[in-house]
Amino acid sequence: MGKVVVSEFVSADGIIENPAWTFPFWNDSIANFKSREVFDADALLLGRTTYEGFAAAWPDHPEEGEYKVRMNSMPKHVATTSLTELEWNADRIEGDVAEGVAKLRAERNLLVFGSGNLINTLRADHLVDEYRLVIYPVLLGKGQRLFDDVEAEDTMELADSEVLDNGVILATYKVTAHSVVRPSFD
Repeated sequence: MGKVVVSEFVSADGIIENPAWTFPFWNDSIANFKSREVFDADALLLGRTTYEGFAAAWPDHPEEGEYKVRMNSMPKHVATTSLTELEWNADRIEGDVAEGVAKLRAERNLLVFGSGNLINTLRADHLVDEYRLVIYPVLLGKGQRLFDDVEAEDTMELADSEVLDNGVILATYKVTAHSVVRPSFD
């Protein structure tokens, strides 16, 4: 059985949208963190918007080396209803996304980058096993949040963390329980 790992660049106030604000903080520790997770995964799991951005950027990305080779060569599974033909070593998840991801997860380790809408679907269907967050000391105030429209409480265990000299926190959380019902205090 594999697992679904959500990996995100996130501001201190929970924003994941358009992470260009992360560039001034980039360093070797973050690069190593991201590299390990790509090489540990069997495939990428992406929403349409993230897939389109990555498929346009990575084949001709200026970065050289094993990371670029891995990003371009690893299988990709894309949750989309609008795209019918995919390139960049990608397959479309047919039918119900949750069912499709559950089948893939039974066979392989899946890594999700970006893809906020997909993450909401995966979380709602209890398909996220782990969150790997690069938390930046930036407050953005608006934009898509990582944990948007949470209806039920999931609990997580901090599996690993590191605070970098630049204020960035590398944190790995394992989901330990889903949909904990809170007691009512009427």
